[in-house]
Order: sequence, then C-alpha cells, then structure tokens
Amino acid sequence: MSWQPEIDELRRRERLAKEMGGPEKVARHRNAGKLTVRERIDMLLDRDSFHETGAIAGKASYGDDNSELTDFLPANLVTGRGRIDGRTVAVAGDDFTVRGGANDAGIRQKLVDIEKMANELRLPLIRLVDGTGGGGSVKTLEMVGRSYVPAVRGWDTVVDNMSTVPVVALALGSVAGLGAARVAASHYSVIVRETAQMFVAGPPVVARVGDELTKNELGGSEIHTRNGAVDDEAASEAEAFERTRRFLSYLPSSVYDLPPRGATDDDPERREDWLLNVIPRDSRKVYKMRPIVEAVVDRDSFFEIGRKWGRSVITGLARLDGWPVAVLASDPHVYGGAWTADAAHKVMRFVDLAETFHLPVVHLVDIPGFLIGREAEEAATIRHGVRAMSAVCQATVPWCAVLVRKVYGVAGAAHMNAARFNLRYAWPSGDWGSLPIAGGLEAAYKAELEAADDPKAKLAEIEARLEQYRSPFRTAEEYLIEEIVDPRDTRPLLCEFANLAAPLRTPGRPRFGVRP
Repeated sequence: MSWQPEIDELRRRERLAKEMGGPEKVARHRNAGKLTVRERIDMLLDRDSFHETGAIAGKASYGDDNSELTDFLPANLVTGRGRIDGRTVAVAGDDFTVRGGANDAGIRQKLVDIEKMANELRLPLIRLVDGTGGGGSVKTLEMVGRSYVPAVRGWDTVVDNMSTVPVVALALGSVAGLGAARVAASHYSVIVRETAQMFVAGPPVVARVGDELTKNELGGSEIHTRNGAVDDEAASEAEAFERTRRFLSYLPSSVYDLPPRGATDDDPERREDWLLNVIPRDSRKVYKMRPIVEAVVDRDSFFEIGRKWGRSVITGLARLDGWPVAVLASDPHVYGGAWTADAAHKVMRFVDLAETFHLPVVHLVDIPGFLIGREAEEAATIRHGVRAMSAVCQATVPWCAVLVRKVYGVAGAAHMNAARFNLRYAWPSGDWGSLPIAGGLEAAYKAELEAADDPKAKLAEIEARLEQYRSPFRTAEEYLIEEIVDPRDTRPLLCEFANLAAPLRTPGRPRFGVRP
C-alpha cells in the first residue's frame, strides 16, 4: 500500500499556501509597489536555498462530512531557514495579503518558533515586517467572542536573541503595534522610503485622539530614521535586502563564533598624502570626517549605520586588513562634533553591538564635549551621556583611539576607557583639556580683564600667552599622550591594531544583556 495519496494532498495544500491571500489581494499588494512575502524571501536569500517550516499551517474549511478540504487560507507569517552568501539564516516574513498581516489570521506559535530556531540553532535572524503582527484588530472580538489580557508570548526569546545572534528587521509596509516592536528589537533596522511606515497605532486610531495624518506624516522614514527608532532608510526593497546582506557580512552567526576575516587585497601599509593637510589650523573651521574614515579602512569597506540620527557621531562597520571592526568617528559639521542626547544613545547602542559580536573598536575623535545650552539640558543630555560613558567603560573588546583634533570635557574623556590598556594615537592637530580656552578664558581671568584699561586687548594677550601650552608636544612630554603620529601613518597603525586584536577576540555571550 502506497502513501502517495497523502503526498498528493500535501502538495495540493502547499500550492494553496503559495497562493497567499488570493489573486486579487496579491495584485493589490503589488500595485502598491511592494513585493509579496515569497518574492521578498527569494530576493533576499541565495537561489533555491529556502527551507520553509509550517507551510501548510492556516485556516482550513471542510465539507459536510468533515473530510474533504474545501478552502484554505494560509497563516500570514512565512517562516524557515535559507542561506545568504552560503551561510544559514532564519527568516520570518509577514504576508500582508492575508488580513493585512494581523495576528487574527496568524498562528502565534510560528512567530515564537522562528525566534527559538534562531536562538537555539545560533542562526542570524531576519524579520521581514509588514503588518501588525500582534493581537490583530478589534474585529477579533467578534470573531472569537471574547477579549484577552495582553501578553507577548515568546518575548523572552526576542530579548535573548539580542545577546545571542545578529537580528535584522526590515519595515516593508505599514508596521504597527507588535510589528513596530519587532522592528525596534533588532541590531540593525531598515525602512523603505514611501512604501513603508511604522507607528504604535495607525492613522485611523490616532484620528480618534484628534490628529488627522497620512501614514507617512505619522510614521514615515523621514521621521523614524531621524529619531533613531530605525537605523536606515532604503529607496527600494532590493536596497534593503542588499543592506541586510552587507551588515551580516561583518558579523559572526552568533556570539559563540568570531567575525570572519574578509579579503586582504588592500595594502595595509597604504598611506594617503592628503591626510597631512586635511585638518585646518584654525580650530573653528570644519572638515569632512567621512573621507578620512574611508581613507584609513580597507577600500570600499565602510558600511555606515544610522547616518540620519545622532548626527554628530558617525558609526559603522569596516575592515582593516580584512578584519571586521566597529568604527566610531566625530562629525565636526554637526554641533562641532559635540555629543547630544541622541548621539550619546547612538554611541551606547553601537558599543553594545561591538561588545556583543566581538568587534574591535576604532574611534576617530574630535569631541568638544557635551552639547550645552537650554535645549541640551531639556533633552537630559548628561543622563544619556553617562549611559554612553558607561557602555564605553563596560566594553571589553580591543579599542584604539585616534585623537584627530578636539578632546574636551567629560564627553571627550569617554573616547576610551582610561582604566584599560588601549592603543591611542594623536595627530599633531590634537587639542585637548577640561575646557577650551575660548570657553573658559573670560571666567578664569575675570578680575584681570575687569582691571585692564583695554579688556579686549588684554583678552587677546592672555589667549596668545596660553596658546603655547596647548601644544600636544607638551602633553607628550609628560606621557599623557602616548604617541603623536604622522596622519599618513594612520592606516598602517590601525591595520596593525586589527591584527593584534584578532587573536584577543573571545567568543561567548556578553557580560550583560543588550538593550534595543
């Protein structure tokens, strides 16, 4: 006796599942400029590598004798595992064509199990979010005949995954409620411009409290990539998938592995002559930091993260002689590089990422301090700044700081953990202290200035007198800066650091849990 009839029935149900919400809803979804969940998975993963789990889970209808399947609506979450660049990953994709991705058309255990799969098989997790993914809509009340006390089953695994495996979340449509939380609970997130939005509750709900807003006005990429809720925006779904692949290329599959070394085809001894002239002698003039970052890391290896929020700090992943590293850098074009509340939060989150996945940190420093003023105080800048300082202090990964220009105040002190041994180099343009001369001179010499016949001339005289003490060579004489280096030697020194750091990286869980 053969089991072929059952296999035939299995294949029929699999075909029905692949029809998703049906031709009409699939067409409407595509007309909105979006790919279906299955097209997304195919585009994201290596060709023919997807192994689906729970394909035939869904809502089935049977005939009068309760034996013949008459209708089938698949669950609106597609889960499974596949490969990206040959490495196995776990994938969870919302199907918006089935009840808009709402949970009342889903099977909660699928969502829980894919998180557990990633956690226990130690696989990077990619969430393709397009819907609420939570309790569904108020229509659920009538459908099930009762309400419920909110609970997010499986959230403990979501939290644990942040300290175990790389988690990427892509906002690919209208994402609300638990769907929004699933995007935020990630190491790296991307939202697609125009076709995707994210909110705690959508426009119809918000309208009940008096705000009539479109989806993009309420939660478009213009909002969330500038407030830090989402790291980056992409112009298309294809770009979002490419960003996902590139982000993962710098990281291990889990904390129990080490980040893999990449190509070593860029000369580690390469020197860029223009670096000698890039920092203006006038400390009030700005310069561009990103070209400096790109000049000292392996060519075309810098992958910036979160460019549009916390903008006085630049964060990203790169390679040095093939070794993946985490890069922090100041942007003097934004508040002179001063740390704002957002910048401090960005630093904390990024240092946690480096610590979790064993990435050595390179910090190119030009920090005049924390941002000052009424708005900075209202933003609780010092509170967020202390959290960033604590993250730097708690980090155990190898650390190398390059003092490009200003290093002032408490924020400047957070350029590294001074209690540890770190490699540290200063460019001749280095300028440091507890307070810039221009900021503290009038207060420090108040009596002398008030007694002068010409206070302005006296101020200029005092400033000129103090200027000689700012020389980095004076600091080096006391071994308060370890080395002053030719800026053109920065790349060779950083490549040496990466090679020294490589054998020091230790796999395993971080000492403390990661917070989204």
